[in-house]
Amino acid sequence: MTLHVYLSGEIHTDWREEIANGAEGLPVTFSAPVTDHGASDDCGVAILGAEDDKYWHDHKGAMINAIRTRRGIEEADIVVVRFGDKYKQWNAAFDAGYAAALGKSLIILQPPEHDHALKEVDAAALAVARTPDQVVAVLRYVLNGSLPG
Repeated sequence: MTLHVYLSGEIHTDWREEIANGAEGLPVTFSAPVTDHGASDDCGVAILGAEDDKYWHDHKGAMINAIRTRRGIEEADIVVVRFGDKYKQWNAAFDAGYAAALGKSLIILQPPEHDHALKEVDAAALAVARTPDQVVAVLRYVLNGSLPG
């Protein structure tokens, strides 16, 4: 069995690379949103034309990014959504809800201080992990039934 895992959420740390490196050797493929913040923000105007109003600038980018995000979530077996320490990741909350609505297996990756704020998101998840290593351990267990250590 090969698992396809979509890695959504926070883009300011290397958590995706940590998971990919930890899962090396496992039959797992990964996909993700565009993590270049500037490219993600400006894709709409770069492709569809400039906007004078920042709202429409952002709206164009959000809609084009949603095409990629929806496809990635729909094709995934498992969706991992990371909520980081910095910034408000509203898009990550949408991704978690969308994945849950599609019946995708959902893993939330968050620090303990977000527990209360994310209680409803966590309730939709099948696992709430604190570290990328725990996400890898879940993937390893799902694939071959082995426990860490």
